Amino acid sequence: MKKIKVFQIGCGKMSKYIMEYIRNLGGEIVGAVDINEKIIGKDICTIIGCEKTGIIIKDISKLEELLNETKPDIAVITTMSYLNDVADNIRTCITNGVNVITTSEECFYPQNSNPTLYEELDCLAKSYNVTVTGCGYQDVFWGNLITTIASSTHKITKIKGSSSYNVEDYGIALALVHGSGLSVEEFNIKIASRDNISEAERTKLINNKEYTPSYMWNTVGWLADKLHLTPKSLKSKCLPTTYKEDIASDTLNMTIPKGNATGMSAIAILETEEGITIEAESIGKVYGPEDYDTNTWTIYGEPDTTITINKPDTVRLTCADIVNRLPDVINAEPGFIPTSKLNEGTYKIKY
Repeated sequence: MKKIKVFQIGCGKMSKYIMEYIRNLGGEIVGAVDINEKIIGKDICTIIGCEKTGIIIKDISKLEELLNETKPDIAVITTMSYLNDVADNIRTCITNGVNVITTSEECFYPQNSNPTLYEELDCLAKSYNVTVTGCGYQDVFWGNLITTIASSTHKITKIKGSSSYNVEDYGIALALVHGSGLSVEEFNIKIASRDNISEAERTKLINNKEYTPSYMWNTVGWLADKLHLTPKSLKSKCLPTTYKEDIASDTLNMTIPKGNATGMSAIAILETEEGITIEAESIGKVYGPEDYDTNTWTIYGEPDTTITINKPDTVRLTCADIVNRLPDVINAEPGFIPTSKLNEGTYKIKY
């Protein structure tokens, strides 16, 4: 069977496990790029912690040249959180006939936050016969796990979820979009203010590709799509999280003063025409010594059901989902396809 050839875009914290898992399943890493001068020119073994592979990390400016040279089946993008920030790399992959899977949280369901750019990339992907998908931890623990429980529920009135994660585990880009390190005043201006607007103002930002959604904004849209619900209204709010004393952040390379934002709680509330409310909260922050990842969801109805997962290894679960999804994306219909339109992911022993 032909090996899946994979190109890695972004060689930070997430790529360590992704490249390792791909190799474990029999896939082949054929190239890698980054913007960090400290790792450019080094073998990917310095990221993975394995024997030398001969695959050297190159500057991302050489991406198109390297895609033409290596001809991968799919590229994995593990760089930024928002579609605007990864769109150029996605576009380069598409026009070179390469499928894309990305950890970009907005790409999980960008139709409800950046429909203009989503539709542009969807049309482009279809014209080049390739598939683009965003997934990761949310694919299972905010998505398919919840819809599976819903399938054994007679009547649903509300779905409510909350999930927490340590921004230290994901890199500086994610920490910054959570407002980590800002004073509360700065947080309210730079982060929270995006939701202190009218629906008309929000719609204008969305249509102009200027809205920066919380991660749950896209998740509740995904859940509605998967459950065949019709969105009626969607709103959100972001609140700063703080800590009782100064707390060090290795990712930000700073000590966050007591009372400053360690991150944020972001809540999205979707009302549907069917009368079902979906409310979801993501809490991303720099952890104190007593904190740990949690994931709790309740489906209210007939009957009520609650599922709680304490201390999920969110980073490695994200990476494993990405890696297990590679064949699904390669074999999917062309376009920018959310995983709500794909079959549920499955465990892979070998590709």
